[in-house]
Amino acid sequence: MNPVAALQKLDDQATERAAESASSAKIARHANLLSTQLQSLRAQMYPPASQKSLRSFTSGEVAKIVGVSDGYLRQLSLDGLGPAPALTTGGRRSYTLGQINELRRYLAEARPKEALHFLPQRRPDDKLQVLAVANFKGGSAKTTTALYLAQYLALAGYRVLALDLDPQASLSAMFGLQPEFDIGENDTLYGALRYDDARRPLAEIIRPTYFEGLDLVPGNLELMEFEHDTPQAIAEGRGRGGDLFFRRLASAIEDVGDAYDVVVIDCPPQLGYLTLGALYAATGLLVTVHPQMVDVASMSQFLLMTADLLAVIEEAGGTLDHDFLRYVITRHDPHDVPETQIVALLRSLFGDDVMAATAWKSTAIANAGLTKQSLYELERGSVGRATYERAIESVDAVNREIEALMRQAWGRTP
Repeated sequence: MNPVAALQKLDDQATERAAESASSAKIARHANLLSTQLQSLRAQMYPPASQKSLRSFTSGEVAKIVGVSDGYLRQLSLDGLGPAPALTTGGRRSYTLGQINELRRYLAEARPKEALHFLPQRRPDDKLQVLAVANFKGGSAKTTTALYLAQYLALAGYRVLALDLDPQASLSAMFGLQPEFDIGENDTLYGALRYDDARRPLAEIIRPTYFEGLDLVPGNLELMEFEHDTPQAIAEGRGRGGDLFFRRLASAIEDVGDAYDVVVIDCPPQLGYLTLGALYAATGLLVTVHPQMVDVASMSQFLLMTADLLAVIEEAGGTLDHDFLRYVITRHDPHDVPETQIVALLRSLFGDDVMAATAWKSTAIANAGLTKQSLYELERGSVGRATYERAIESVDAVNREIEALMRQAWGRTP
């Protein structure tokens, strides 16, 4: 190569590197700007501590949640029994979630024959329920399904652990955390799964949430390290026997299992090592399906790949112990004819494995999400009453059906 051509090539390479540097710097600058703005918005949304808190519940809501009449609650309050609710200037009574749980304990003791109704927590011989919400198609409402299920079960009196396995950390964000600021190194599930000496017990990573009875293992981009580390660990022969990669999550959950009745896992939108670990650890699989043809076609690929990968796990000595597999129809418009046809097709193919209840598409759910809230957290007056009631009944119907499957696995009546 002549000197002129060589110099030209070096100049072109320098220009290319400068362009790459400019692009990376620009993206980094945008990321910092957005993170800072999100942190500022959080401070405005959740003053004075810049942290989410949970609203109180009216006596009517509490009566429905606990399963007694509003008049009975009023009489308890007048008699000075159970927790003392807050009284508004109009004489209305309201309870915090902590007081609802206190009320459950009081009623279970006062009415021992109905103790399991008021405190439905698992008995010593009941298996810990681990529910994995999965699909590798984005937009199938995985995180929304996991969030609403975890909160519903906590309101119902169960001890719940929510596990955010998605590096994008949407579930963690819905609980008021900003992953790049609030979640430090080794503070995600990766800390309990890693292959080196920095591995730590899951109990040290779990953090309580403002939703009493519901704890969280948060996620962030650090989770991708497990996807990168695992192939090398397999090649080097690390994590053999009972510590194979797909068993690590199950082992971590088992170490904290006595403290919970149910674990809800929000899987990442991919069939990587994290998802395989979740599928192996699960006692119940919930596959979210948006009833559009492109999503159903994607689910077909997801199921084929999942079957192949689970077969590999079984060949490696893993035993899959699933009490149930259910397809959860999400973001469903029951008035949309093509969607109704797709739901009918799925029911004809999979029968009872498609849940009877469907999660309806709702502006109430979407609007609540804008402020990182669920309908359970939202003040009822924030959206139209009819819109709210339709949406919450749809969500509750789905979650009641899943709860019934849990109870069936424990040998209890729905």
